[in-house]
Amino acid sequence: MKQLIKVCFCLILIFSGLKFSEAQNLEKWFPKQDLMKVGVYYYPEQWPKNQWERDIKNMAGMGFQFTHFAEFAWAYLEPEEGKYDFAWLDEAVDLAAKNGLKVIMCTPSAAPPIWLTEKYPETLITNVDGVVQQHGSREHCSWSSPKYRELNEKIVAAMAKKYGNDKRIWGWQIDNEPSHYAAEYDYSLAARASFINWLKKKYTSIEKLNEIWGTSFWSIKYQNFEQVRIPNSKELPQQPNPHAMLDFRRFTAAECADFVGFQSRILKQNISKDQWVTTNFMSNHTPNDPFLNKDLDFVTFTSYPVAGYAVGFGDNGFRVNSPTTNAFPHDYFRSIKGVTGIMELQPGQVNWGRYNPQPLPGAVRLWLFQAFGAGSAFVCAYRYRQPLYGSEQYHYGMVNPDGVTPSPGGKEYMQTMKEIAELKSKFKPAKEYPPQLTLSKTAILYSKDNIWETNYQRQSNQWNSQFHVTKYYEALRTLKVPVDFVEEDADFSKYSFLVVPAYQLVDEVLIAKLQKFADKGGQLILTCRFAQKDKNAKLWEAPFQAPLKKLAGVNVRFFDMLPDDKYGKVAFAGKNYEWNNWAEVLDPEEGTQTLATYFDQYYKSSAAISQKKTGKGTVTYIGVETDGFKLEKSILKGVYEKALSRPMEELPDGLDINYRDGLWVATNFHSTENRKVNLSSKAKILLGEADLKPCGVLVWTE
Repeated sequence: MKQLIKVCFCLILIFSGLKFSEAQNLEKWFPKQDLMKVGVYYYPEQWPKNQWERDIKNMAGMGFQFTHFAEFAWAYLEPEEGKYDFAWLDEAVDLAAKNGLKVIMCTPSAAPPIWLTEKYPETLITNVDGVVQQHGSREHCSWSSPKYRELNEKIVAAMAKKYGNDKRIWGWQIDNEPSHYAAEYDYSLAARASFINWLKKKYTSIEKLNEIWGTSFWSIKYQNFEQVRIPNSKELPQQPNPHAMLDFRRFTAAECADFVGFQSRILKQNISKDQWVTTNFMSNHTPNDPFLNKDLDFVTFTSYPVAGYAVGFGDNGFRVNSPTTNAFPHDYFRSIKGVTGIMELQPGQVNWGRYNPQPLPGAVRLWLFQAFGAGSAFVCAYRYRQPLYGSEQYHYGMVNPDGVTPSPGGKEYMQTMKEIAELKSKFKPAKEYPPQLTLSKTAILYSKDNIWETNYQRQSNQWNSQFHVTKYYEALRTLKVPVDFVEEDADFSKYSFLVVPAYQLVDEVLIAKLQKFADKGGQLILTCRFAQKDKNAKLWEAPFQAPLKKLAGVNVRFFDMLPDDKYGKVAFAGKNYEWNNWAEVLDPEEGTQTLATYFDQYYKSSAAISQKKTGKGTVTYIGVETDGFKLEKSILKGVYEKALSRPMEELPDGLDINYRDGLWVATNFHSTENRKVNLSSKAKILLGEADLKPCGVLVWTE
């Protein structure tokens, strides 16, 4: 027994040491006093060699601190199989160092050369229509292909051995936005073989798979694993089995993480501990789960706020985006490892959007300062030069097509870098986190499983799981609440508030953990669709959402949805709020308070929102989703004000406020209206004015 205790104690020390070591590395790589470094992409292989020196010198002259090489250069690094050419890249690294620029080096797996795919066609992905994707773009090779992995291993190892101890290399990016873009999912033979192996490890027997997938429905039952195909809606007359679809999405995310992880492990076997390793995901790209990337030092993302999808606030909101849409990936990706950065930030007009508007003057600077306030370690502009050819000819850079004249976005980058340098000269990192932020610290419980599963069986054409989560995130941000995204294995006790939006897949372990959080004084906020199914996506052989009864003290009688053009009403605090997306009719048990009721429909006066005291905390259940979301905001505000015994300031549309290391940063995303920032008597303005114009920035200390 003593030996067992000793072993356990040693394991605790080891894991504590690993966490401490991670924190030390993050501080070593990104010291607080450096604030936020800013860099820019450059592709030497795409430009005449006699222009490299001019371009890199001008990059440094504009104020950039680092650059970014080689992510799409495989054809130049290995022009023939097994024959490497690093001479040109050495010259580019030399020029960067000569001009005081650090380098982010990239593995080139996103853009394999023609010799690879012609010689080894088994490396190519197949899309949902059964079409094999060909050379001519990027991300067209399969993460599951053994041959593709073999060839990746060789080029990555060669690069790591070449530059792994080069002090001019700041860190490494693996691949580029790992995904298959429009193809999205891979249906190749290699992917199918890997999916089958994944299923064998997960279920161990075909009988277990049949049980969990419910293959007795429609006589789908399998006799062996080799009979299983990738679920494909184009091959079937009706929807594929939802349990098979969920597992295929899980597999795809795991396969992507494994592909990134295997490159990370190759790098770390060869590089100095002074170099970090990351990758950049598109924010919230569905097939991936960035939280699975345990082999990386941290995870970064790409940000393109204005590409014909933004709405924002005011007549020109489409030229700015909204503060919370822009802020979401900062908090999400930072939550994975404790630090993040933007590996690609829009420099101006882009070329690939639904439509491609010019950003509002000042918007690029606004995005940079929001990233700064959100605590980003760095921002890298994509890209320095606007291409003269290729798929992104109309994608702005830091300079115009002449290669030397700063673009409007380039000028805003220059202004921002100068302003951050000035802030740095006045700055001393704060030692303590502000008490008001500590007391309101909030976690959102989030898993891709729930997003995939609920979106596949939406039950209403208006339901969107990611939008649902984002609405709650937006409400929290407007209350100036600091937000982390956490998984089920997180330490919930670090937070005062825990929001669990539409978390459909649960088990007894999670329910007990949530109960413990509330009993010990936490404010637990659950929203509609909670606990509809178990972890295998099966309904409970019990009343709807059975686990909710013990946790929230309510029974769900049933749930309802309305047509697009019809609205029901929910009554709360003397006001009526319209809904038509989703509504659960609740029967609160004794001791559970009804906060809001349905005002009409045949279940008029039935409960829609409830609250239960449990131990030292509370469990609030919001069983309805409204379009305007004003009801949910009011409920959240009430929970926070009651728990904190103080009024909560609600920020007006477009205003965003962040805190980092002693600095407060306000940004006005409203495209047509000024926003006034309420400053305390202790405030000392370092940049800007309290009355923020559209795209205005304010930085202050207290």
